[in-house]
Amino acid sequence: MSKIATLITNMFEDSEYTEPAKSFKEAGHEVVTIEFEAGKTVTGKQKEAEVKIDKSIDDVTPDEFDALFIPGGFSPDQLRGDDRAVAFAKSFMESNKPVFAICHGPQLLITAKTLEGRNATGYKSIKVDMEYAGATYKDEEVVVCGGQLVTSRTPEDIPAFTRESLKLLEK
Repeated sequence: MSKIATLITNMFEDSEYTEPAKSFKEAGHEVVTIEFEAGKTVTGKQKEAEVKIDKSIDDVTPDEFDALFIPGGFSPDQLRGDDRAVAFAKSFMESNKPVFAICHGPQLLITAKTLEGRNATGYKSIKVDMEYAGATYKDEEVVVCGGQLVTSRTPEDIPAFTRESLKLLEK
């Protein structure tokens, strides 16, 4: 099964991590949480979920993983301020590995300059940012682009987001 890198820090949207991660694990995939400090606990913005960080970004390489998962909330905006997280995400996009980004998750891909020429969606407040980054924004519950990138808009889209992400992991 697949090993999924999950870039996450404080203020992630709780359900946008917990629900897909649970589905990935139930399907037999390994979900590895990555932040700047291994062993620490990060908290969702709704304060409903706490996640222990498995690995420091300094201790992993994209080559160790089959896919990348970027939950939304304020987490992606914080992560994109760090060159290590941006380079990590960029590597997945450039190597054509599956990338799953929901809600504000595409912010990390905007900063990595990897959305140009791609169809994608995200939370409505980042629509213009995504368009400036060269993406064709689609206001749809889930957008799959090039058999690699899966994006969704909000927690309401999680079932479609998870379904399409799992389909890519089966390939």
